[in-house]
Amino acid sequence: MSLEFLNAFKFMRKESFLHNLDPRAKLILAITYTIIALLFNQIIPLFLIFLSLIPLIIIGKIFRQWIKSIRGLSFLVIFIVVLNTLFISLSFAIAMILRIFIMISAFSIFFLTVDPNNLALSLISMKLPYEFAFSFSLAFRFVPTIAKEAQNIMDAQQSRGYEMQEKGLINQIKNLFPLLIPLIICSIRRAFNVAEALESRAFGSKKERSYYYTIKYSVKDWIFTLYLLLFLTFFIILKIQFNLMPEFFSWSLPL
Repeated sequence: MSLEFLNAFKFMRKESFLHNLDPRAKLILAITYTIIALLFNQIIPLFLIFLSLIPLIIIGKIFRQWIKSIRGLSFLVIFIVVLNTLFISLSFAIAMILRIFIMISAFSIFFLTVDPNNLALSLISMKLPYEFAFSFSLAFRFVPTIAKEAQNIMDAQQSRGYEMQEKGLINQIKNLFPLLIPLIICSIRRAFNVAEALESRAFGSKKERSYYYTIKYSVKDWIFTLYLLLFLTFFIILKIQFNLMPEFFSWSLPL
């Protein structure tokens, strides 16, 4: 059982074009690719969408972390292939895998390149109440903490002689229970500690507050957003054309 999937969503502070973009532009990226991925259920258009993410990942210098997020989906990929091949077809299973890869990759880019502090500020600038923005940012921060805690629980269970690396689908599902129950208890305990810490500092006592610094949408953010909107428009038109000429895009694999 691997926790690389969660670690791949930990913010990496680097100097790149994607890291310097406004968090709102990267949120639009994740939403845009999710919408486009949900438009299609055929292999060719989904594969083209997936390929368009690779240059962004390379530009953002997060290729290694992105590979970890994809590798962490191995259990889900096997499950989708087996289930869809048995009940529908292999081509549909591959299309669904590509769809999941697109959505996970898009949000992986978002989480790996967005500072939690900037994320909260961007949500506030979108007129979201500060309490909600702070809660979302706090949950964002705790993703790598939960991954580390889960790894510690796994190490503790294995030190007691519990086998966590057994092969087989049923065994892997059974192995989740000795991990999930202590993890849920620790998460609840941490939530109470955070709540008490916030109350002791009179969190929310004043509705109006000041900020150390602010963020703003720059020219490159607008250009990138325009590119995403054009990208979305292109695939919407492609979807319309697909409905008119399905045989041009359809491609199935022999069983």
